[in-house]
Amino acid sequence: MPRLDSEKPLLIDLYELTMADAYLAEGMNEPAVFEFFVRKLPERRGFLLAAGLEQVIDYLASLRFDSEVLAWIAQSGRFSSRLVDYLADFRFTGHVDAVPEGTAFFAGEPILRLTAPMPQAQLVETRLMNLLNVETIIASKAARMVLAAPGKQLVDFGARRAHGAEAALLAARASYIAGFAGTATVLAAPRFGIPLFGTMAHSYIEAHEDEIAAFENFAHARPRGIVLLIDTYDTERAAKRLVDLAKRLAGAGIVIQAVRIDSGDLAAHARNVRAILDEGGLTEVTIFASGGIDEEDLAEFTRAGVPIAGYGIGTSLDVSSDAPALDCAYKLQEYAGIARRKRSEGKATYPGRKQVWRRRAADGVFAGDIIGLVDERQAGDELLKPAMRNGMACGRSSLADIRAHAQNELAHLPEPLRRREPFAYPVEVSQALKDLAAECDRRLGL
Repeated sequence: MPRLDSEKPLLIDLYELTMADAYLAEGMNEPAVFEFFVRKLPERRGFLLAAGLEQVIDYLASLRFDSEVLAWIAQSGRFSSRLVDYLADFRFTGHVDAVPEGTAFFAGEPILRLTAPMPQAQLVETRLMNLLNVETIIASKAARMVLAAPGKQLVDFGARRAHGAEAALLAARASYIAGFAGTATVLAAPRFGIPLFGTMAHSYIEAHEDEIAAFENFAHARPRGIVLLIDTYDTERAAKRLVDLAKRLAGAGIVIQAVRIDSGDLAAHARNVRAILDEGGLTEVTIFASGGIDEEDLAEFTRAGVPIAGYGIGTSLDVSSDAPALDCAYKLQEYAGIARRKRSEGKATYPGRKQVWRRRAADGVFAGDIIGLVDERQAGDELLKPAMRNGMACGRSSLADIRAHAQNELAHLPEPLRRREPFAYPVEVSQALKDLAAECDRRLGL
């Protein structure tokens, strides 16, 4: 039985293999066009921030079925030898067009278009949707937090609550794209170059007989960038005792950078601690807070001027607790050069290869989008751009460039969206696209 990386090609729905087998049986290997889009925005989301394209490209470029996987497929008794032979030589040879990561988008807008022989296009559906869903939903949540707390240092603290190790790693990447300063998830540094942040554990303090002795020992063991956790017993008492400790440490050339509060009434504790530190001459020591913080807490603390310089965000970010999934879809829009359309109740699609154009006001703020066919000419900037050609990546961006693009996008959202308020952003469907949908219906006798 395959293990670890070798079994990743099987992290798909059963019907991807079943459909590929059926297409091969019929010789249906003509080009198919699929598009990924979100049917409707989650509640309390006025926009989404695209993320996950880099992982999709890596997946498509590296997808292989090794001997162990092929042996399992053959021995399962579910599939033909024809499928096993096809998968033995599998290479993705198609094209991908997509909106750049960090781009804001809205319901109904395709953010990725994949063109490939039908069996290839079908096989990759599950993993493609999985990657785009998880990073986009986290990036979108992180973007709202960044907007709620301008100028504050936000750090991803959510690995231990994420839904699996890969989700934790991708949450670190997605939140960094949206504007977080970094993460506590260590693998994100060697994998993506994301800055790491961390403090200390309550267990370290509890393991000592004296809280201040714990702080002092920690400071000497880890003298750079010291952040001391002061709420294990009594937050204000610990802050007062830190004043004398800071003077002793300064004599050894050790500087306390920040204190962290992780429980209780964070706003009240922060105000009290700030007063204690300032009175003791520790005006340069900042306050970092964590512990069940969500975007509304960030917004309220910011409005109230609570003296917290940074926040560690856990569960509410890494599982996007108020909107944990997208109503997303990956649907066939064209096969063998003929436009195709789904007409299921409540899930009808517009057919054909599409593009999205974005109009802007004179100051660069988004003014409205239009969805049309790729061969139309519409006012505005084209959002979908080449990402793969003939199975090869093209025009990749660095994570720093993606992050900068996301910040520019957030800066040019309409003001109600920047304030995280309900706002019906205008997205139109072109007449040519409506006409093509009607033509498809007539062809199918609908």
